[in-house]
Amino acid sequence: MQNRRDFLKNASLMLAGGLVAPQLLSSCAGKAAGSEKFIGLQLYSLREMVKEQGIKAVMESVAKMGYKNVETAGYDDGKIYGLAPAEFKKICDDLGVKCTSAHLSQAFSKEKEAEIMAWWDKAIEAHNQLGVKYMVQPWMPVNNETTLDDLKMYCDYFTSVGYKTAAASIAFGYHNHDFEFKKIEDQLIYDFLLNNVSKNHVFFQLDVYWCQVGGYDPAEYLKNYASQIKTVHIKDEKEIGASGKMNFQPIFEQMKANNVKDWYVEVEQYTNNAPEASVKESFDFLNNSAFVY
Repeated sequence: MQNRRDFLKNASLMLAGGLVAPQLLSSCAGKAAGSEKFIGLQLYSLREMVKEQGIKAVMESVAKMGYKNVETAGYDDGKIYGLAPAEFKKICDDLGVKCTSAHLSQAFSKEKEAEIMAWWDKAIEAHNQLGVKYMVQPWMPVNNETTLDDLKMYCDYFTSVGYKTAAASIAFGYHNHDFEFKKIEDQLIYDFLLNNVSKNHVFFQLDVYWCQVGGYDPAEYLKNYASQIKTVHIKDEKEIGASGKMNFQPIFEQMKANNVKDWYVEVEQYTNNAPEASVKESFDFLNNSAFVY
């Protein structure tokens, strides 16, 4: 099965030229009576269901599970999952679900800069109509030949996009995988990005699983870069909490200390190849975890 990194890499390189690029087993106290957890979902988690049944059926299932917020991964040419932004927004509103964030991606090259920025202008207009708080680029091209100058070019690119989204009162962010926790010229890629974008115009969405796979402690990153990490992906190998490798309690404790308001479950792989069941299992784990707010 194609994973998210390969999917995003292939899509981005087709769209524009660029650089050759022990789990807490229980927390069974559950939620307090009368409380409500605003658990978000990255809709990429149900990508095959979107293809087979359409986004309306997916949103109905997501709402029934109990998810309160969603983050999209289906923008193309002014439309969200093939729908006008207002039409998709109405589906969400009718179900009592907020669409707060969107993943969308463009690789960068100086030769195509005008074309790429025009693409972002159209995307910003669509997402402004949708009413999202965040637009997030979930990938950038990096390979063994990438230099710090290449990374700096992308930092400047992200900053430029961030200025554009800010004009529409939307925050622009970058989402990591594990390759950002490798070094180029003795500098950690992720730290370089954090330190070379405009901190007022580019935030970071920390994928806690990929951070840990990359060899670093996500809770420490949340603590050390509290002002820059504004949203979070809660992720595991498959279903949230199932691998026993991710200790989510300190992550959520630091998220709460940082006042992170928006976070999203992402499930890329599924036990028994059952995406809907895996996404529901992830919701139930978090909903029944006392440390989740």
